[in-house]
Amino acid sequence: MPAPFDLGPWPRLAYVTSSLDRASERRTDAQFVETASKHPNARTVLIGGELVVLRRAGGASDPLFPVAEARALGATGEPVFLGTAGDAAWLGYAIASDVAEQLKARDDHLVIDLRSIAVQGLVAPDHLQPIATAKAVLTWHARNRFCANCGAPTKVTEAGWRRDCAACGAQHFPRTDPCVIMLAIDGERCLLGRSARFVTNMWSCLAGFVEPGESFEEAVRRETREEAGIKVGRVAYFASQPWPFPMSIMIGCHAEATTTGLNIDRNEIEDARWVSREEAALMLLRKHPDGLATPPPAAVAYHIIRAYVERGPDVLR
Repeated sequence: MPAPFDLGPWPRLAYVTSSLDRASERRTDAQFVETASKHPNARTVLIGGELVVLRRAGGASDPLFPVAEARALGATGEPVFLGTAGDAAWLGYAIASDVAEQLKARDDHLVIDLRSIAVQGLVAPDHLQPIATAKAVLTWHARNRFCANCGAPTKVTEAGWRRDCAACGAQHFPRTDPCVIMLAIDGERCLLGRSARFVTNMWSCLAGFVEPGESFEEAVRRETREEAGIKVGRVAYFASQPWPFPMSIMIGCHAEATTTGLNIDRNEIEDARWVSREEAALMLLRKHPDGLATPPPAAVAYHIIRAYVERGPDVLR
């Protein structure tokens, strides 16, 4: 069955690509990182907790600051080396949350959360991934100042990509928490859920964290059964998306439902419902008669739902 509506060109998924060279093999080369950081074109992004500082420039928003300007605005601590653009480094710097709040009062800056930046398209798409990387790694540093093995203070090394404990010799690396996000399919309808934290009338895919010793496919089956009481068989991988809230990776999948009777765990989700392809298309287009909608195109959930709307059950092949 063809897609019931023309949904237009596919939008770009947020946080997934960038022209920046991560240059991960150079993180242990302190001289290289220092030279690249002193390059005239070296730039920084400023992260204050959940907030990102942007420069207002000619009606646009720019997340990149020269190193000296970043320090003048309150950048502190060891920077995270994000990669290189040519011979110049891009760095992630933390600023105190109260300093970020103070910058909100300045007309030449916009201080806003990363989710809003992506949804509203406030910066160039290529800039989203470096900002997301900086936010995730700086959050990890803020939460791991002491050794999980012995409790002693740890020191930043490898250009911000490792913390070492001098007391016991343990090495600590930034973590990413895997989370499955899936759309269960029953022929010409799909299963959408709603969390209490969602904005009014928004419905999305079910999702949940992968447990230790569990495959992605097993996590899809377990979470769908736990949250909605639906059993699924075949699981087809779709796409992944870094999700720096605070530091996860979303593994997007479609799953074939083998049962259809809902048994909703209200402690996990607020509600769940089966939705036809036509109704899902209206939700994607923001034209549903009841005002129901899917997440915005910046989120992988939009793309998972759209792929099903356009391809139907064939998306499982």
